[in-house]
Amino acid sequence: MPFPWLRHLRGRRELSHVLVLIPIGIIVAVCTIDVLAPPHIEGYPFEPGDLLLLYTDGVSEARDDKGTFYPLAERAGAWSDCSPQQVLRQLRTDLLAHTNGRLGDDAAAVALRRLPGRPPGGGGPGAR
Repeated sequence: MPFPWLRHLRGRRELSHVLVLIPIGIIVAVCTIDVLAPPHIEGYPFEPGDLLLLYTDGVSEARDDKGTFYPLAERAGAWSDCSPQQVLRQLRTDLLAHTNGRLGDDAAAVALRRLPGRPPGGGGPGAR
């Protein structure tokens, strides 16, 4: 499972410390961890304007005819000013061009942008 990317206004980073779980059947067969224990929860700033890109290994492991992996980190940085919808359209177009339209695995992605919040005391749903 690939690590998500978080694009801040001041730069991007791979959230490589995120706990990524493989299917439980494989975990049980491969190692002896307590799958019923609560996971360690990590927090990351997600500030107004930030863009979070989540994707499957079908994206990060897509290859061209020469076997070169899709350069997601290189390409995604250029899309940071785009809307989430534009990021996903650009990712799809670029990924299919890289693989000549032949993905070797299923591919899925979700892009989220945090919108500016309301000022403190500015009210919200249910405010009077």
